Amino acid sequence: MTTMIESEKLAERLNAICDAQPFVTRFMVRALSSGETIGRGADEETPSASTRKTSIMMAALKAAHEGRLDLDERITYEKRFAEEVASGMFRYLTPGIVISLRDAITGMMVLSDNVCTKMVFERLTLEEVDGYCKSIGLTGTNHRFLIPPLALSPDHSLKAVTTTTARDQAYLLQTILDAQNSQEAADRLGCSQALCAYALQTLKNQILRYAIPSRLPLGVLVAHKGGTGKRGRMNAGIVYRDGSPFYIIAAYTDDVPQEMPDGTPGYTVALETIGRLSRACWDELRS
Repeated sequence: MTTMIESEKLAERLNAICDAQPFVTRFMVRALSSGETIGRGADEETPSASTRKTSIMMAALKAAHEGRLDLDERITYEKRFAEEVASGMFRYLTPGIVISLRDAITGMMVLSDNVCTKMVFERLTLEEVDGYCKSIGLTGTNHRFLIPPLALSPDHSLKAVTTTTARDQAYLLQTILDAQNSQEAADRLGCSQALCAYALQTLKNQILRYAIPSRLPLGVLVAHKGGTGKRGRMNAGIVYRDGSPFYIIAAYTDDVPQEMPDGTPGYTVALETIGRLSRACWDELRS
């Protein structure tokens, strides 16, 4: 169990990591052995970037559970899907490739491929995904765009993008985790436990290893989804230790400068800051 002394020590270390940088860092940490949480600006609206895709995945799985979508549906990659896309590998491939909706969800999550995101989102509506978030308790999450425009400036307003909160993303991950053994949690997500197991495994399959996993021991399992925004970097995930869920961390940097005073790109320090937050949790929490 996490003792109060340990919790206070961790909170002090986490806040010191954030205070050391000139940009904003918001986070929510949950120790899974005790359920205790530590937050900083956890309820403040912040750009979601691609961390929003976890809720898109769950909305699609709910539609599949209800029989409105077929995960085995075949989708043809058309050239139009690559327009205004700046992430993933599909945009470099030859149109005509056929994949399943299930594979499109996988591509959206494990490589953050926005061609795949378009494939998934064309089978949902923006209102449906936003309403889904509100219905499961993600009251601070607002889906405003299918794919954010590439020409966004680094000082764009919050209303120019999909936004969320660190608390919302930690709650979503907790509910997906709970659904592995709880029908009530699966019902809350509107999915079967089998679909929730697929969702968790897809998060575990994440290929990109920056931010949360970057300072953890080699081979540590992290079920997570990161994001690249014009205002910062973000990452939300479940960290495992000795095969068991250890802690959940959702961290969002904002107002990150393009370049730090020493010339280092701001995004580099933003990702490193999230990595340091995760490492502090690894060091200070007890399993």
